[in-house]
Amino acid sequence: MKAVLLAGGAGSRLAEETQSRPKPMVEIGGKPLLWHIMKLYAAHGVREFVVCLGYKGYMIKEYFAHYLLHQSDVTFDLAGNRTQLDRSDAEPWLVTLVDTGETTLTGGRLKAARQHLGDEDFCMTYGDGVADVDITRLVAFHRQHQRLATVTAVRAPSRGANLVLEDRRVRKLSPDSTESASWINGGFFVLSPKVIDYVDGEQTSWEREPLERLAAEKQLCAFRHEGFWQPVDTLRDKQRLEELWASNHQPWRVWA
Repeated sequence: MKAVLLAGGAGSRLAEETQSRPKPMVEIGGKPLLWHIMKLYAAHGVREFVVCLGYKGYMIKEYFAHYLLHQSDVTFDLAGNRTQLDRSDAEPWLVTLVDTGETTLTGGRLKAARQHLGDEDFCMTYGDGVADVDITRLVAFHRQHQRLATVTAVRAPSRGANLVLEDRRVRKLSPDSTESASWINGGFFVLSPKVIDYVDGEQTSWEREPLERLAAEKQLCAFRHEGFWQPVDTLRDKQRLEELWASNHQPWRVWA
């Protein structure tokens, strides 16, 4: 499978960090959030990534352009103008970086990546948070229920529309946190390419009309995740993850 990573937002609430870099490049333990998310997927066998760029997207391009060099022993033959990589710890990933526009909304970014997705179901998540979601179980759950979309539902203080669940299906999205018992959209979707038809254009927010329509048409399932989940929206969120990393208690680190 492929995983689409939405990495184009400006991250204005984390301005201390995002004035100089895109939010997915904010580092935890010396590695960008984007890297942590990709390591999670790779631990479950997903090694092909389509990254949707926007704000300061050139920095993500530069990161991957030099990734192999930074992960390798290298010999520079200055007289012969030759560079030799001798040993590499680089992951066997295939990474496609797609410019989707600086002001494009989340649905529009997904639509812009359509040509790179093929006809098979794919994973999708946001590039600004970490979790220990069992991607293998998530994909199996999606296939079992045979709907167009599956969202990972998490319990957390409400920061947006809540998911009103009916057994394993999302009945609707609601702004009323009391109705949904604090189940919210935690990202980590599995999607049919058909969902892209629900996106009108670049100013469509994936979290609004497309998800609302899918829920209304009984095409949106919820995979309930009770484990670790932490978005990085504020400096306090980043500091919490840094403290966990430094203490060697890293719940989202499911890789060896």
